[in-house]
Amino acid sequence: MAADAIVLGAGIIGVSTALQLARRGKSVVLVDRRGPGEETSYGNAGLIQREGVVPYGFPQQFGLILRYALNNRIDAHYHWRAIPHVTSFLAKYWWHSNLSRHQLIARAYAPLIEHSISTHNELIEEAGAQDLIARNGWTELFRTSAKRDGELKEAARLRQEYGVTFRELTSADINVEEPDISGDFVGGLKWEDPWSVRDPYALTMAYVRLFEKLGGRVLKGDARSLSQTATGWRMVAGEGTVEAKDVVVALGPWSDTVTKPLGYRFLVGVKRGYHMHYGTRVGAKLNGWTMDAEKGYFLAPMNQGIRLTTGAEFALRDARKTPVQLERAEAVARTVFPLGERLDPEPWMGARPCTPDMMPVIGQAPRHKGLWFAFGHAHHGLTLGPVTGQVIAEAIAGEQTLIDISAYRPERFGA
Repeated sequence: MAADAIVLGAGIIGVSTALQLARRGKSVVLVDRRGPGEETSYGNAGLIQREGVVPYGFPQQFGLILRYALNNRIDAHYHWRAIPHVTSFLAKYWWHSNLSRHQLIARAYAPLIEHSISTHNELIEEAGAQDLIARNGWTELFRTSAKRDGELKEAARLRQEYGVTFRELTSADINVEEPDISGDFVGGLKWEDPWSVRDPYALTMAYVRLFEKLGGRVLKGDARSLSQTATGWRMVAGEGTVEAKDVVVALGPWSDTVTKPLGYRFLVGVKRGYHMHYGTRVGAKLNGWTMDAEKGYFLAPMNQGIRLTTGAEFALRDARKTPVQLERAEAVARTVFPLGERLDPEPWMGARPCTPDMMPVIGQAPRHKGLWFAFGHAHHGLTLGPVTGQVIAEAIAGEQTLIDISAYRPERFGA
């Protein structure tokens, strides 16, 4: 089978890239070892975070780092046996998270975020997926005035520098907006720009159906079979082989299965996360996507039930599940909202691919013609899928890219 492009990885980044290429008239084959959207893209909190111009940094306060070291929190957990393997990543992550460096990174990161809603909206409209979208932002709830005041101050800065919008909530406002939420919350912050997705997997599949409608093909295959030819790239997929001029590596935390054999060394860490769906008791209703800011868990009213998501787990990518954060979060969440029974047979787990400078790897490989990278989106894979796909597709097609993507180039790692 011949095609213009092969896209490796059928998560939201890969699906969006394949779709954006197909929208430009390219013949595209999308390849994954599993079905589309069945890995990390299945289990996120469902936010298109237009406000997320500042990527999640590593704590800089020594006292807070010591508290994390106790390993008893909801927002972060680590495996002792993984520490020797992730020390280099964590050290560089900490270094890049210094205030001045972090602010410079945010300025480079912001253009991607600024186009997150508009590029999603184009695909949502074309895919007829409007019923999956809520356009009413999301809320942070605060237990202490110190946390509230600090976050509101930072929100004001982001509004001034990046144009994001928010609204301060009093305790009374919280009671009006979420009458079934209880607890000693002193106030809240309502981010107004973001959109929410009622079923991230269903949205990914809506994009897949649009891709197929435009002539794209979805096949199962092993990315490790990829090899370079005189005219492009070849791999085993489906019942035969596929050849194409261009190939895009969008394999998230598994991208090294392709990049390492080709001689590229990217320092990519993994933040694993968990979720569980719940019913509700006594007719309770959660109206919007809500974060208990100091505790570090999220409640989202998904089509499958109330989705409870955890923070980050630092572990080896393929280590067994250890959903201790979920147990801790559930115990706290039940004091805040009347969660009912668990609806899933076991906790879901996904792995987020993270670079130490908190920005994705987007662009052409420096030493291989027709090889492109699109991975490392950390917490913002869903947010940045369509815009990443668009700029990669534009670059492959020789068009002017929507934004300057030089800040995300692979060469910054010495690759």
